[in-house]
Order: sequence, then structure tokens, then C-alpha cells
Amino acid sequence: MVAIQAVRSHNAALKDLGPGLVAVFVGGTSGIGLSTAREFVRNTTSPRLYLVGRNQEEATKIAQEFDQINPESKTTFVKADLSLLRNVDKACSEIQAKEPKINLIFMTCGYFTTKGRQETAEGLDRKFSLHYYARWRFAQNLLPQLTAAATSDPLSRVVSVLDPMIRSNLVLDDLSLKTHFSLSNCAAHACGFSDFAAEELAAANPNTSFIHAYPGLVNTGLANTFGPILRVGATILMAALKPFAVPLTESGERHLYAATNQAYAPKAKAGEDAALGSDGVKGSGAYWLSWNGERMDSDRLKGYRAQGLGKTIWAHTLEVFDKICGTEGGKY
Repeated sequence: MVAIQAVRSHNAALKDLGPGLVAVFVGGTSGIGLSTAREFVRNTTSPRLYLVGRNQEEATKIAQEFDQINPESKTTFVKADLSLLRNVDKACSEIQAKEPKINLIFMTCGYFTTKGRQETAEGLDRKFSLHYYARWRFAQNLLPQLTAAATSDPLSRVVSVLDPMIRSNLVLDDLSLKTHFSLSNCAAHACGFSDFAAEELAAANPNTSFIHAYPGLVNTGLANTFGPILRVGATILMAALKPFAVPLTESGERHLYAATNQAYAPKAKAGEDAALGSDGVKGSGAYWLSWNGERMDSDRLKGYRAQGLGKTIWAHTLEVFDKICGTEGGKY
């Protein structure tokens, strides 16, 4: 476990990275994304942030807050419904028109639901799209900017916050869960696919590192979006679990540490202090992390890696992107 004192000491020294770091927070207007963005603003010099989400009113308040925390910072809101991949492309294009390089993409977009499959106009389940496809479409689209940052700056990194562990087996004959959708299968696929997306992209882009991080138990205020009965139940549950929870501010501090510490460096820049990568190789450029900075792994994931499933999953992902976002556009 990385001690919180070490986390704060590291974050306080981020000004040494120089001015003008650029970060994109996908889902950054609430919860862990907002908490991490706030720490990024607090600890860096003249940063430029892009908050991508749907809530313009909340984003305006956040921009005003960030300006008070760090008057040299600049916050831009990009409004988009990220459940649609074509909207992801529009958001990326808007950012790319302003930024030749990007140092950090931090992704937390998603939503809670107890319902079954909710198909979007693009033929994907809404929850699955937000938790997996939309996130890694951002990473793929903005690779040129990440690569540009890697040539001149000490930071080029992608972080997706979900869960590197999968609790059930993947449905290998229905990767997009067209006919085998359940909340359990959706969670397994979003988590497992993110694991291997990080590894595949790290292998192909050795100057950028890719992290899939588990947040632990954090009270993000999500219960406020529930109906009355669920909200009361969730509030009682969170109160009972408070001794085991990570405070929201600390979660932001820890995620900023993971997003910037050289222990999780890209493969081409890994030094002696590099952590073990997701594949057990020191400094491999792909890292599966727990809330406290420790490496995560499982026998189930090792078995899938031995089958070469990562390449299959990423090929499937690119196929989905091409069918929906290709020149003709369409539905998967």
C-alpha cells in the first residue's frame, strides 16, 4: 500500500513537471473524476483541463471553483452524451482542434442501473458503451496527442477507473452481449475488456502508459440520483460501511498519484523504480491497480491472456468502432 503521506508528497511536487500540462477528464463533472481533476488543478502549474460530460450547469460551477483554486488554470467544458460513440468522436475532434498534445486522459464515465439491456441507436447497450467502448474510443482517438506529449513532456498517460478484476466468465461467442446481456455479464465484459485494452494499447504505444484502476468503496454521491427507496437504502448502507470507505478527497489524491507517478511509466521510459505491469513484467506500460496503488491480478485473467484473448478483444473493439464510426456510419 502506498501511504497517503507519500501520495500527498508526490502530488505536491507535480509543479516540477513544468507548466501547461493538458488533461482530459471523461466524466469529470462529478465523483472520482471531479475529485481527481480538482487535485490536478491544485498541484500543477498553469494546467489546461477539458471536462467531458452532459451537465453544463455543474461544469460552469466547477470551472469557477478551479479558477479560485488555481487562477492560472483553464477549464473547458465539452458537452456530450457519451453513450453514443459518434458523440465521442465529436468531443475528441473539438479537443484536438485546440490541443496538439495531451498529457493525461482520465476516464470515469458510466452510470448505475438495475435495468436490463438498453440498446442505443448505435446498437450497443448504454451501460456497456459508457463503461467500455466510449472510454477506449477516447484513448484511441487521442493517441496522436498522447504521442506528441510523450516526445516533449514527462507525462503521457491514460487512466480508466472501473475494476481490473472480473467476477464471472466472459461470453466469448457474444462479446458485445447482444443476446447474453445481464448486469453481471456487462460488468465482467467491461472490466475484462478494459484490462486487455490497456495491455494491447501499451504494447503498441510504448511511450504512453495505460492504467486500469479500481477505486475501492467511495461515497461519490451516486445515491442522490436514485429514487426515494433506493436512495434511503444506499444512504444507510454507506453509513454502515463508512469505516471501510475511501474518502472522496483521498480517492482523488490517490488517483492523481497513479496518473502521474513514474512507478507506472510507459514501457519505453520505465526506470529502476517502475512497478510490475499487469503481465508481471516490470515497467511493461500497462498497469492494473487497486485503490491503494498495489498491483491486481487473477488466475482467470491469466488464463484468458494465455489464450491470446487480448488481441481478440481489441480486434472486436476496432470492428465495433469501424461499423459505428466509419465513413458510412452505422449500427453494430
